[in-house]
Amino acid sequence: MRELRERIAYLQGLAEGLELKQDTGEGRILGEILAIMSEMVDELEQLSEDHQELEEYVNAVDESLGELEEDYYNDEEFLEDEEDEFIEVDCPECGEKVYFEEDVLDEDGTVIEITCPNCGTIVFSTEEDDDLYLDFEDFDDDYDDEEEPLEETGDGE
Repeated sequence: MRELRERIAYLQGLAEGLELKQDTGEGRILGEILAIMSEMVDELEQLSEDHQELEEYVNAVDESLGELEEDYYNDEEFLEDEEDEFIEVDCPECGEKVYFEEDVLDEDGTVIEITCPNCGTIVFSTEEDDDLYLDFEDFDDDYDDEEEPLEETGDGE
């Protein structure tokens, strides 16, 4: 900033040395340009000071926040967050894979519906009378899809 201020002062000195008359068009324009440039340097200096103060304040807040994190959070809590388990469900309409945290199933009595972000179809619901209800504890990986369906007899029996 000091260099800018010195250069503007030099230009103002040159303008005075040339004895430009303020009553001519060129003299008025040059005088106003130099005045505006001087005001701009003043504003830039103020902005620079404000920026410096703000930077110091942000650094102090960051330092304080770091100390608070060290005091109130331990590494185990952060590790638990990283180990969240997700459930993957395929959307029956569009085939999109939908992921959600397993923790949402732990909320007792709350009906949870997970919708596909692609098409909006409900892909999972905790409502028991819903066809989409899944009980993950009783899920059988060995389920055989090839069971023969029951046949109806035409006798009315």
